[in-house]
Amino acid sequence: MTTQAMAIARKRVSAHEPATAAHPATTFPAGGSLRIAGYASLFGVADLSRDVVEAGAFAAALSKRGAGGIRMLFQHDPARPVGVWTSLREDARGLAVQGRLTDGAAGALAALILDGAVDGLSIGFRTVRARTDPHTRLRHILEADLWEISIVTFPMLTGARLSPLRGPGATPAAMEAITRAAAFAASRN
Repeated sequence: MTTQAMAIARKRVSAHEPATAAHPATTFPAGGSLRIAGYASLFGVADLSRDVVEAGAFAAALSKRGAGGIRMLFQHDPARPVGVWTSLREDARGLAVQGRLTDGAAGALAALILDGAVDGLSIGFRTVRARTDPHTRLRHILEADLWEISIVTFPMLTGARLSPLRGPGATPAAMEAITRAAAFAASRN
């Protein structure tokens, strides 16, 4: 999401996250935090604003900042950090992410994720290099200075989704399931 779009999105975000009866705000899975994984961006797929991120677009930012330097926010609001990204990597499909929500303020968000009410991911970045295709009018982002990845209700890239991870051995299987889901979503765009 561009800087301008982030400002617009922040204006639309409610100041409070509701807890649910099934998952009160203080409830976390065993281990003290909710682990999540997904794809924050899919290469070669147009989002709703007609941006297409190309493979390799995040390489410089990931090299410069690493996972610890990219913030995990809720709805692109810099006043609402909700956890940390533990792994960010580009693969053949897109920007694969893994992270952990921290307990406390993110408890209600964890409940919403576990209930399936929130499952979107969205990137906050500054465009470094891009080209616009004169025929399709799609903007192809060749290099992006990635600042943050937000958990969102409605992602601009409809296939950018997350899933909760359960148990220490869940990560590879979850990533495979997410890959299949992202491929299905990309085929529908």
